[in-house]
Amino acid sequence: MADTSPLFTNDTIVFGLLMLALAFIFYTESRTSGFWSKFYKIVPGLFMAYMLPAVFTTVGWIAPEWEQTSTSGDVLKKSSALYYVASRFLLPAALVLMTLSIDLKGVFNLGWKALIMFFTGTLGIVVGGPIAILIIASVSPETVGGVGPDAVWRGLSTLAGSWIGGGANQTAMLEIYGYNPKLYGGMVFVDIVVANLWMALLLIGIGKRKRINQWLKADTSAIEDLKQNVSHFTESIKRNPSLTDLIVMLGIAFGAVSFSHFFAEILAPFFRDYINSSSSETTRNIFSFLGSSFFWMIGISTLVAIGLSFTKAKQYEGAGASKLGSVFIYILVATIGMKMDLKLIFDNSGLILIGMVWMSIHAILLIVMAKLIKAPYFFLAVGSQANVGGAASAPIVASAFHPSLATVGVLLAVFGYAIGTVAAIGCTILMALASGGA
Repeated sequence: MADTSPLFTNDTIVFGLLMLALAFIFYTESRTSGFWSKFYKIVPGLFMAYMLPAVFTTVGWIAPEWEQTSTSGDVLKKSSALYYVASRFLLPAALVLMTLSIDLKGVFNLGWKALIMFFTGTLGIVVGGPIAILIIASVSPETVGGVGPDAVWRGLSTLAGSWIGGGANQTAMLEIYGYNPKLYGGMVFVDIVVANLWMALLLIGIGKRKRINQWLKADTSAIEDLKQNVSHFTESIKRNPSLTDLIVMLGIAFGAVSFSHFFAEILAPFFRDYINSSSSETTRNIFSFLGSSFFWMIGISTLVAIGLSFTKAKQYEGAGASKLGSVFIYILVATIGMKMDLKLIFDNSGLILIGMVWMSIHAILLIVMAKLIKAPYFFLAVGSQANVGGAASAPIVASAFHPSLATVGVLLAVFGYAIGTVAAIGCTILMALASGGA
């Protein structure tokens, strides 16, 4: 088997490369005239922070995982730990720092449109799967074929679990429908390619949100009020951060991360064992997400941050708490970008086509609903990512509008975890019927 090692396999070197890329993006984005000024009016910096690492992976400089042949001839599977570190350490830290100044009343004032757009996104995934199968089957029946454990609809059930809920829901669907584990890697690949391409389009849309909102005739007053309230509060307590401020903010952030990891390691196994011991298969399927340590880690860190927002810790927003959190978010974005190899889009083209048709239906429903209820692009983008991306990427998209909005992404993503398996089962039943499976 060929050695697939990238040019750089040392995470220290890869991290330095990602940070240089981020520095280049921020420096060029700060230019007020010339080529870069025009460029960033079209392409958002956050999109570049995602795409540039993807280019590095595509050309073979870096890789999220690879196979390496040892001196004895054994094939060893290697992987980068950067995404794990960013998602498990930096993401919850960022959520804490960005939530310190949260205006809970303002978040609740965002109203019902946020939930409508989230559930529309869920509906788009549920009906999009079977419709995609019917469309592709009319052109290429073999693409959606297979029998028994190899049936494509069984594999697509894992995509439904991932795109409505998250990793725990995806694993639950794999167990429920018994898809062939040897073929599962292809579905994971489709998940990564299609979900990341869709996230890239959403990020591009953020740069054009004013024009999109005008077309939608959206009322953005609640969002703007929330942003202004946070901005006014920040200005009223603004100060140059001292070394003490920086150390205390990092202490608060990573102390909360430590606290959330500690209890996640207790709660996740407890609920996993309790749910698995249930005699009801329905109960095991519905509540499988409670056995995910990632779910508890994100949930606990967010709750801790909300609690801290009622204390004097809120004053650290004046010293740049949300800016420090944004640094962590951009590092996370870069590590997500490095998981995307653009060349692979042309592999497994049939399955990817199903995924793209599926995601297009999800997008069309969101756009139609946003137009009907005049929902802002923020609700469309975050409602979609709370489904498709989950707690790892919904806060990224939300914070791109304003750091204070990151928590909205988390709260909606939690809904996704809660309904993910049940909605995915409904989607899978429809996909089985569409493909003639049983």
